[in-house]
Amino acid sequence: MQTKAVIRAALNVKKAHPDWNLVPEIMIPLVGEVKELKYVKDVVVKTADAEIAAAGIDLKYEVGTMIEIPRACLTADDIAKEAEFFCFGTNDLTQMTFGFSRDDAGKFLNAYYDAKIFENDPFAKLDQTGVGQLMELAIAKAKATGNKLHYGICGEHGGDPVSVEFCHKIGLDYVSCSPFRVPIARLAAAQAAIKG
Repeated sequence: MQTKAVIRAALNVKKAHPDWNLVPEIMIPLVGEVKELKYVKDVVVKTADAEIAAAGIDLKYEVGTMIEIPRACLTADDIAKEAEFFCFGTNDLTQMTFGFSRDDAGKFLNAYYDAKIFENDPFAKLDQTGVGQLMELAIAKAKATGNKLHYGICGEHGGDPVSVEFCHKIGLDYVSCSPFRVPIARLAAAQAAIKG
């Protein structure tokens, strides 16, 4: 149903604006095993291709995955063989890496700050040491396959200037965040690009 909705919407836009270069991205979440991604991707491709054929319009699309599980980072070379892009879902990746829920963390994080265990909320500022290392590993493993993926991040970290700079440094192509944080993210991305 979701694939049909994405492809039909893209086809409608393509009909209205044939000069636009439109390439919808369909992202499969919570993948931890390449066979799981392949299974779902096969359904997506079959559905998308049928919609495109029925419309009689040429439309390219990409199928990728949200990297939210530490196992996905560790097996990114396998997953990259089936994905056309990775988007790091760092809210969930942070939860699973630290082993605590964002919903419950507010009950004890203040004690962690007081005891100087944490200096920042790991759900607001990307943990570059742990979560960031998993991201770097995933990118390196995916690039080693020779497949040309593009990489992004979505979630609250995508709007934090320090996190955006880190994402630029490790080779992410884009950040995504909530609308009210977009101006901050754009400025941080521009500053990171200038720093080089």
